[in-house]
Amino acid sequence: MLLGENILNLRKKNGLSQEQLGEKTNVTRQTISNWELNETAPNPEQLKLLSKALKVSIDELVDNDISSILVEKVSNTEKLAGMGMKATKFIGIAFLILLIIDIISFIIFMIIK
Repeated sequence: MLLGENILNLRKKNGLSQEQLGEKTNVTRQTISNWELNETAPNPEQLKLLSKALKVSIDELVDNDISSILVEKVSNTEKLAGMGMKATKFIGIAFLILLIIDIISFIIFMIIK
């Protein structure tokens, strides 16, 4: 969806007229109209004001879907956690084996002595 369509839909969803949104973003009603018609676009400072006035993130306002990035980061974190658990299990098992070998060696040493 284009930025102008998002501004129009969100403005209506929030029950704001073009004039009211213009007041909240320090621009004229005509500027809001131009944005909604995709004739012009807001600058970064205006995007911040729009996101606050329309109660959405800038990413949502410009239709920048970051959910796939978040899913990938969570997936990578889960993979790392899984590798950490495997390493911990391996170290624990190796420690138990060495402990058993030490105990058996001690018992054999005591019997031979």
